[in-house]
Amino acid sequence: MTKYMLLFVVLAYLPLSAQHPNVKISGAFNPNEPSICMDPKHPNRLVAGANLNNVYTSSDTGQTWTKAQMSSPFGVWGDPVIAIDTAGDFYFLHLSNPPDGNWIDRIVVQKSTDAGQNWSPGVFTGLNNTKAQDKHWIAVDPKTNHLYVSWTEFDKYGSSVPSDSSRILFSKSTDAGLTWSTPQRLNQVSGDCIDSDNTTEGAVPSVGINGAVFVVWAGPLGLMLDRSLDGGQTWLANDIKVGDFPGGWDYEISGLGRCNGLPITGCDHSNGPNRGNWYVNWSDQRNGSNDTDIWISKSTDQGNTWTAPVRVNNDGAGKQQFMSWMTIDQATGYIWVVYYDRRAYPSNSSKTDVYLAVSKDGGATFSNTLVSENSFTPNTGQFFGDYTNVTAHNNIVRPIWTRQDGPATSIWTALVDVSQITTASSPEPGSEIQVDEPNFPNPATETVWVPFKIRRRTLVTMQVLDQQGNLLHTEFSNRAYEYGKYTEQINLKKLNLKSGTYYVILKGGEKVLNRKLVVFN
Repeated sequence: MTKYMLLFVVLAYLPLSAQHPNVKISGAFNPNEPSICMDPKHPNRLVAGANLNNVYTSSDTGQTWTKAQMSSPFGVWGDPVIAIDTAGDFYFLHLSNPPDGNWIDRIVVQKSTDAGQNWSPGVFTGLNNTKAQDKHWIAVDPKTNHLYVSWTEFDKYGSSVPSDSSRILFSKSTDAGLTWSTPQRLNQVSGDCIDSDNTTEGAVPSVGINGAVFVVWAGPLGLMLDRSLDGGQTWLANDIKVGDFPGGWDYEISGLGRCNGLPITGCDHSNGPNRGNWYVNWSDQRNGSNDTDIWISKSTDQGNTWTAPVRVNNDGAGKQQFMSWMTIDQATGYIWVVYYDRRAYPSNSSKTDVYLAVSKDGGATFSNTLVSENSFTPNTGQFFGDYTNVTAHNNIVRPIWTRQDGPATSIWTALVDVSQITTASSPEPGSEIQVDEPNFPNPATETVWVPFKIRRRTLVTMQVLDQQGNLLHTEFSNRAYEYGKYTEQINLKKLNLKSGTYYVILKGGEKVLNRKLVVFN
């Protein structure tokens, strides 16, 4: 065995392990459903929130935290959402429970001008008699500092009466959150009020490089998009379908009282090769109730068309991955996705880990990394929350999640070491694609041949990456292969590669395999 082959074997079969120190933010008041935001101008500053009214601040990139509780004359009733504007002011959005009013009758916005130390009493949007306002999120236009909020309005929350419906609403502020516009309805087709698959929910706004505003949600028609090209003044006459939602967004996961796969939307504002791309991330059970997966779809034409879903988690079939959240590092263009994962345990186990996935090639491929240092086992007797979150800037990445130990919940983050995250995952038995022989010659000068086996019909992608995980070349993408043995050629001379170490990536079905390639000119 040559030293190059030996090095590949060592790299390819290294076990996954947590290499990212975990920090317990707080366990006080049984927190859950966390949100987190980093100040990109001062990345040491972080603000986080958790149900029902918990707020946390850090001034050292998340190594230590202080905690407090929010208060407002309109009440603080969960669904915490944290954002930052271009002036460096943080916003804490939440549901209401006012002493003079109705439960969740408005969306409340509180503001901090001192990195989360103090908060305004708050203003609100969405008040509409007795109707319920729920599941909000916010986006900030980096050029205008306009704030955009979208959410679900229920005629009567939880009602199964056919005449009661749900809809997606939108409101904006052009004065740094002081006042908010009269809400506009976005969706053409209403949902029910049951708070399940046929309810219109999960509206997450996002802003494009040209100021376009996208809002994507889930509902009876699947994943739907509405778009404004004038800062939220006017919207499409007909919503655009991003894709189907097989099995619905409200699904069962053992140990959780409820779980959802609602979508998250984002746009790449970086100066990288994928600038201007739009992404939607979600999870569903299209592969069965025992095989929940994380997905992403991309648009390169302002949302008019969307790619077929790409599977983010790269484990074998039959395990549960759920409750994801996505962010885009606007300094690098990398896509980060955090989610709960049970790949390491028997199918009947509720033991849960937390994984972080990253794509450096515009969502074409993802690496997966275990970021929780210890597993936990949730149970249905304690509310676990409806989402995780993650924030990133210039390779400082901070996911946030809920863990449960017995009846108690707590909020955690990880000090992610980006240098420890590889660009591909080790092969596992039973995958659609398998590599038993090394590529040859290795080292190579002008041509390299890459052998592989296909166990069952699948679509295969072959790419060349440098040691930093940057995509250099795609030999082919989603090429159909039947059962059998194949050898494909890469013309290195045409790539003009310098002498050095590279990786050949083979992606087939559920697996991503990496082959070390040494080029010698």
